[in-house]
Amino acid sequence: MTRAPIATFRRRTLGLALLAPAMALLGACGGSERPRTELAAAQLNTIGVNAYLWRAALETVSFAPLLQTDSAGGVIVTDWYANPANPTERVKLTVTILDQDLRADALRVAASRQVNEGGTWVEAPVQAATVQKLEDIILTKARDLRRQALAS
Repeated sequence: MTRAPIATFRRRTLGLALLAPAMALLGACGGSERPRTELAAAQLNTIGVNAYLWRAALETVSFAPLLQTDSAGGVIVTDWYANPANPTERVKLTVTILDQDLRADALRVAASRQVNEGGTWVEAPVQAATVQKLEDIILTKARDLRRQALAS
């Protein structure tokens, strides 16, 4: 099977999985109270993960060339990026979104770093604060995107 039919199948399956409980809830509603839409805005989307986290993650790592993106699985992998100000060092990032909810524990960032020693790239440690800072940036952007969407 090719990717397109699989992706279409997943979207339809997800759509049906979300539609059935929603219809059951609406059928049980007899009151005049309207359902809240702010939760739906964060969870209902055409990708498999939280749309705000996905978009914020893409914007945050946009400085590096993308190697792989999978919106259904929530994975973004960059290619090696060397800052022009420091060409003897390069980094590669993997961002994983684990949930459809906009929560801090729904996001994981992993980084690899290499330094050029005598023409050979050698693995080097990444400071934990660097990864934490990237996660904070993504979460802040995602929350801002959600606020903007709810305000409009």
